[in-house]
Amino acid sequence: MINSASLRTHLITILASSMVVACILWNLETPIRLGFAVLPQQYMAFQLGMALTIAYLKFNFRGEEKQVIGWFHGTFAAIIFAVLMYAAIDFVWLLKEQSYRPWQITMIGAVVTLAVVEGIRRRTGWMLFGIVVVFMIYSLFADKVPGQLIGKALTIERMVQYIGFDPNAVFSTPLAVGTIIVMLFVFFGKLLFAAGGGNFFTDLAMAATGRSRGGSAKISVVGSALFGSISGSAVSNVVTTGVVTIPLMQRGGYTKRDAGAIEAVASTGGQLTPPIMGAAAFLMAEFLDISYFTVAGAALIPAILYYLSVFTQVDLIAGRDNIQPADAETLTVRQVLKEGWHFIIPFAVLLGALFWWRMDPEDSALLAAVAIVIVGFVRGYRGYRLTPKMLGRTFIETGTGMVDLILVVAAAGFVIGILNITGLGFALTLVLVDAVGSNAFLLLAVSAVICVILGMGMPTSGVYVLLAALVAPSLVEAGIEPIAAHLFILYFGMMSMITPPVALAAFAAATITEDDPLATGIASMRMGWAAFILPFIFVATPEILMQGSWIEIALNLGLAIVGIIAVTAGIVGYWSRGLGPILRIAFVGLGFTALPLGFLPAGFGIQFHIIAAVATIVMAAALRFQGSHQKNELKSGGN
Repeated sequence: MINSASLRTHLITILASSMVVACILWNLETPIRLGFAVLPQQYMAFQLGMALTIAYLKFNFRGEEKQVIGWFHGTFAAIIFAVLMYAAIDFVWLLKEQSYRPWQITMIGAVVTLAVVEGIRRRTGWMLFGIVVVFMIYSLFADKVPGQLIGKALTIERMVQYIGFDPNAVFSTPLAVGTIIVMLFVFFGKLLFAAGGGNFFTDLAMAATGRSRGGSAKISVVGSALFGSISGSAVSNVVTTGVVTIPLMQRGGYTKRDAGAIEAVASTGGQLTPPIMGAAAFLMAEFLDISYFTVAGAALIPAILYYLSVFTQVDLIAGRDNIQPADAETLTVRQVLKEGWHFIIPFAVLLGALFWWRMDPEDSALLAAVAIVIVGFVRGYRGYRLTPKMLGRTFIETGTGMVDLILVVAAAGFVIGILNITGLGFALTLVLVDAVGSNAFLLLAVSAVICVILGMGMPTSGVYVLLAALVAPSLVEAGIEPIAAHLFILYFGMMSMITPPVALAAFAAATITEDDPLATGIASMRMGWAAFILPFIFVATPEILMQGSWIEIALNLGLAIVGIIAVTAGIVGYWSRGLGPILRIAFVGLGFTALPLGFLPAGFGIQFHIIAAVATIVMAAALRFQGSHQKNELKSGGN
């Protein structure tokens, strides 16, 4: 062993803190202000070097955290650090000499390639590792692949030079967004929760929904939505909020299976909810070359519909199973806001900077971080207050928390680079489009399955980057609106979190409930059914993505609301009273017909959806009236 655990801890502390400090200085344009010309690739090389060094100091071959530095990992970490720092310092000269392929670039490429590939195996599992390795093997034998997937082959030397160094591969958009933008939002989130913001959100959700039927589950839905929109991982959201909300739901009367499924689905939805969307919103804006405001606006209505479905389902389950309000503290919304109103200030700053002043996302996050530091030091919340020690800890936690994401986006850069240099990107689009012909629904269905499979086991940003490179181009080539195509792949990529066999969010919830993971995954799919339909709706109906007149948007939103509530009632089997098989089928059938899916046969216009929606409302109102009448009769008879 090189030394004790103390050395390892000190090294990781210095490296992790340096990552965050460097990010802040970069976004403040400190190098330019000091008269230094620093390329973005130099900054990215520095951050990648820090992240990889931490990864090999902190984790062993099985991806588990270790306490001491072994000689192998210590040596490899030192090599990684030295090579990437050299790349960061001498990147300008290396870029000029790239066409001559000097040995220094080969060395950098080989070290980066080996370190990233082995790093993702340790930290994300075999799925992403296998995908990256398959693409690397393809690049070596692309000219021997039969059919339309034939491409330009590379030598091993040329491959590592390209994917491990080139600005179009590892040092491309995904790594830039991760190290420049996402890191600041992670820092903002860490600061917020260090100051007690997490408790404030939970208390606010409890006060707002805890007194209604099924209040324990509604607390989970609202709290996970608030937390998840900031968090970059559905799994971390489950384990953070689930330890509180899942036992609360079980005590309230929900089965442990439903409690786990509710938490998994609510946490996953946070990654699809503006303003942050697990940082995927910023990546999407870069890929599509549009404003962040446009992306967030397009994602808003689908996110509302997603949570409407979940909220309706937990309410109807509570009615069906006679689940009472949560036995929560006697907090009111007014009391919670009185104690924690100051947490609204950083969010107001963030949203104002993003949407009012139209500042860049990274500048907005930095401004909001400054706001939370100020209010966190000045005012506490229920025993929580930001201190200098806690502030220092957030720097460390942010840096170490970014390691996995940086590994994933660097690996995604490998895939993007191979797609570009071999011509495989165009070939994949051609093959997928040719395979399904002109059938848009079939293309979307096949793409959805691919997205769920490829998304298994990866964090939000990694899921999106990979699918944006592999699947989205096919959808755009087929004539689908680019923003609809990219939101489509994000939704189905995130559904891998609740879809067995690798439903990580559901499995994380199952560890808390101590229930069967597979059964929890299946229950999560039922609970999150709307998320499997919403992408088809907004592809077919752009108005759901805020594209169209306000009248068209309002009409299609109304149809979607009616359809989702009706189908949910049919799935649960309750609306004012228990529903028999015929009524359940009627609710599901009319609900699906009301949804503006846009794939109806020729001759059926929006009026067909409107008729179905009106019929649904009449049926639901009649059942509600009948239920109220029966309750009044029972009360009269009792008196």
